[in-house]
Amino acid sequence: MAFTRATGKHRAPSRLTRRSANLAGVAALATTGVVGSFASPALAADADAPSAEDTGLTQIVTMDSLADEIAAQAAAQKKEAEEAAAKARARAKAAAEAKRRAEARAEAAREAEERAAREAERKRLNSFRLPVAGSYVTTGYRAGGALWSSGSHSGVDFRAASGSSVVAVGSGTVVEAGWGGAYGNNIVIRMNDGTYTQYGHLSSIGVFVGQQVTPGQQIGLSGSTGNSTGPHLHFEARTTAEYGSDIDPVAYLRSHGVAV
Repeated sequence: MAFTRATGKHRAPSRLTRRSANLAGVAALATTGVVGSFASPALAADADAPSAEDTGLTQIVTMDSLADEIAAQAAAQKKEAEEAAAKARARAKAAAEAKRRAEARAEAAREAEERAAREAERKRLNSFRLPVAGSYVTTGYRAGGALWSSGSHSGVDFRAASGSSVVAVGSGTVVEAGWGGAYGNNIVIRMNDGTYTQYGHLSSIGVFVGQQVTPGQQIGLSGSTGNSTGPHLHFEARTTAEYGSDIDPVAYLRSHGVAV
């Protein structure tokens, strides 16, 4: 009987087909017990098996390794960025804390300075001084003589050349500023402690009724107006604004810390 082959283009058997045939041959030889020298051709047939390059395994492994490396680099960069951000936050926090402490110290210093200034001003306003700086008493309290209508001196006289500055001995409010008869031009101040002081025989007056005055503030200039024998300052301390309520002016000033 004659065999015919189907018409068409003849193709060589594929590697997979050849490998399958070779494996079948090896199996047949093993069944008949013939293995010996024929084993080599069977193993050699495996050389025709698809290579790793043909299957694409090497490329897949290579791509996976590259992806892992990129991922590792990205993770490392992310970690570095997070650490840098954490350090930046820590520095910013430390700087903010340092600024806060500096501001707190500055505020405390400012408050201390303000307290010191207030205390100094309080002491100044509560302080007393001589009505004429550097002067001294020339006629004492209760000195007798015909010069005074009451028969005695109701205040003390401080040496003061005409035109010398006369100042408030302490803080208070002016209750009288003008002509005072025998006192000439005079000023009466109600002191903050409730007492009164009087300044007489002035050549000029520099304050007005209702004005607030402080220790050492100039209120007028000394002179010899009214019942006076020459330039000087007549100074009185009183319990009221009225004549006759006088108290010892030297004791009064000394009780307020003034050296007289």
